[in-house]
Amino acid sequence: MSADHLIPTAQYLRMSTEHQQYSLVNQSSAIQIYAEAHGFEIVRTYSDSAKSGLVLRYRTGLQQLLQDVVRGDAGYQIILVYDVSRWGRFQDTDEAAHYEFLCKSAGVPVHYCAETFANDGSLPSLIMKALKRTMAGEYSRELSVKVLAGHKRLTLLGFKAGGLAGYGLRRMLISSVGVPKQELAFGERKSIATDRVILVPGPPHEVQTVKDIYRMLVSEKRSISAIARILNRKGVPRPGYSKWDFSAIRRILTHPKYVGCAVFGQVSGRLHTAVVKVPKSEWIVKLGAFKPIIDPATFAKAQIPFEQRPIHKTDDELLGDLRTLLASEGRLSWNLIRDSPQVMSPRTYSKRFGSIHNAYKLVGYDHPEWLSRADTRRRTMALREELIRQIAKMFPSEVSIVKPGVHRRTRLRLFNRLTVSVGVARSALIHKVTRRWIVEPLLHERQFITLLARLDESNRAIVDLHVVPNLSRVKKFQVSDAWLACGKQLTDLSRFCDVVVQVQSARRSRVRKSYSENVIS
Repeated sequence: MSADHLIPTAQYLRMSTEHQQYSLVNQSSAIQIYAEAHGFEIVRTYSDSAKSGLVLRYRTGLQQLLQDVVRGDAGYQIILVYDVSRWGRFQDTDEAAHYEFLCKSAGVPVHYCAETFANDGSLPSLIMKALKRTMAGEYSRELSVKVLAGHKRLTLLGFKAGGLAGYGLRRMLISSVGVPKQELAFGERKSIATDRVILVPGPPHEVQTVKDIYRMLVSEKRSISAIARILNRKGVPRPGYSKWDFSAIRRILTHPKYVGCAVFGQVSGRLHTAVVKVPKSEWIVKLGAFKPIIDPATFAKAQIPFEQRPIHKTDDELLGDLRTLLASEGRLSWNLIRDSPQVMSPRTYSKRFGSIHNAYKLVGYDHPEWLSRADTRRRTMALREELIRQIAKMFPSEVSIVKPGVHRRTRLRLFNRLTVSVGVARSALIHKVTRRWIVEPLLHERQFITLLARLDESNRAIVDLHVVPNLSRVKKFQVSDAWLACGKQLTDLSRFCDVVVQVQSARRSRVRKSYSENVIS
């Protein structure tokens, strides 16, 4: 068939970490053979590399395919996929069928190239396709059970089954016969299947800090918030974070790994379902697996305050605790509530009373001047998220939204793997006469290229946008025109990618120039 008569098609490729059969190259080769045999020409490729087939939200390739097809301007007439499992291992087979139906109803059917059934819509083919969808989902369920059993077995043998080591501890790689090989750095993993990982005490200063935390709680009877304030006042570093808080101290005081236990199964989120806490009675625990930092007697004493703290409180009791905190501190805030051991978490108040502000009003903390800062923060966060969504929507194939973790805010990532932080500079009057813009940099985002949005006088709308090389400051600061000159103003949002690349190139040039000058001197 001549090239003029070939039917334009798109191919969708997905590879998780299963086995070589499903490599992107092998999938593409098989699809190409199918296309040539049926008179198709592949004009567009969508791919999701190292992505699970369980849910759609992590698969940007499939999301983009569906958007293009539903919009009606895809530019191709058929979608080619290696097999049913590459389309997805959705636990609800109706979900996989729904996405395929969206394509079919838009006039772009899906063909599976490596399946034994024909892509003709006949009854036998439909039955086989439904069966294959069920088998694909069942494979993931069976694999999940096997992985879970493997993690439990490793834990009971005294090994670490995954995850971070935690403050004061490090991961040690050992051979199959128990010989230590090397300490694993952050992000490193074992490469030999028979090797195992255990926990060992970390740097001496971190080990001493852990012991000091237990001493301050058990011997000095200090609260968790007081311990956090002491560590922050002394400038004790917390790797990856700007300061110590209630949750960090509480985790050190309650996790059994500090007494030498291997623990697995504290939370559960199988098959990408919502993560839930697991009762302690169901944890997998191996006593004496690692060298302890804290002795068992001290650890047991440290658990007493947490065991005595009531979990279920009435609305009146919750509000009573809030009134007590207000009386002692003279103000209320999310962080103040979170860091107080005598008060339940701010999320508890939000769920119980509809919002944290409703709880404030019920205890008499409802003056507008007290709440204006929180309102401004909510508005600026909403403006920031809307700006991020707008850019991602404007550049669907070049920009993606990423969130590194639960305690990290969203960022933008360009096609060249360049990460861009998005910051908001709120407007403020200095000495009640001069208008300035205030920026509060985050420690873990200081090295990224930053898109900075300056707000108007009411902090309700964006005035202008600037792309700067980074926010190389530790504390909040006032933005000056001279400081903004190190980057470029973004006058047209459609030029976002171009301006970011320009700023990145300029930053690299400055680094190379500085390095050369230092070498010469």
